[in-house]
Amino acid sequence: MNQPASADGALIELAEIHKVYQMGASEVNALDGVSLQIKRGEYVAIMGPSGSGKSTLMNIIGCLDTPTSGSYKLRGTEIRDRDDDELARIRNQEVGFIFQTFNLLARADALHNVELPLVYAGRPKRARRERAREMLGLVGLAERMHHRPNELSGGQRQRVAIARALVNEPSIVLADEPTGNLDSKTGLEIMALLDQVHQGGNTVILVTHEEDVAANAERIVRLRDGKIESDQATRRAPRGAPASAVPSGSSPPSGS
Repeated sequence: MNQPASADGALIELAEIHKVYQMGASEVNALDGVSLQIKRGEYVAIMGPSGSGKSTLMNIIGCLDTPTSGSYKLRGTEIRDRDDDELARIRNQEVGFIFQTFNLLARADALHNVELPLVYAGRPKRARRERAREMLGLVGLAERMHHRPNELSGGQRQRVAIARALVNEPSIVLADEPTGNLDSKTGLEIMALLDQVHQGGNTVILVTHEEDVAANAERIVRLRDGKIESDQATRRAPRGAPASAVPSGSSPPSGS
């Protein structure tokens, strides 16, 4: 997890990624030659209409799925060469997932939900409990750690999910429609929390169909029909994001 990024500074390098699904007698090209680089510490939103390939792209970046062809390098290491155990380790240690539907264990309290990645990582019980308590405190749920998901509001459940995503100090935080099941006020609170996550040094990749949510990022990658339609910096980029060199309305350099 503490290995450096590749020599050119890219944490994530996708080159000519294709993903083909067999649907009966026909084939569906979910991704059609996607090339993309994301540097450490970037805050990137991936947008596109339904069927554009954005969820497939997120699953490949998160090592939940593998491309049909093409190259995906994480920290300069080719992912297609990893076996199932290595992919599981990457998902556990390198990537923190935040889902629209929270994906919390219904019968477990917030504390146990947050410490689960540490259980899978083999951390001792006392250490993982201490770390989980620390993360719940950081997201403002110190007093709710022994409540189960059905005893929490939607916003509180998403905060638990964010704490769980961060507990293993991942390189990448992947957020898939993180405000999709929340009211607008709570959604704004969650986006403010994600901004804090980014300012803390995490690489944040946000998948959304909402323009106002994507505007929180420093760079927006738009997909259509499995291809990158545009890749542009947002108005937030002057804060110092690597994407700030990409002028608004123009195409990024090849491979970006």
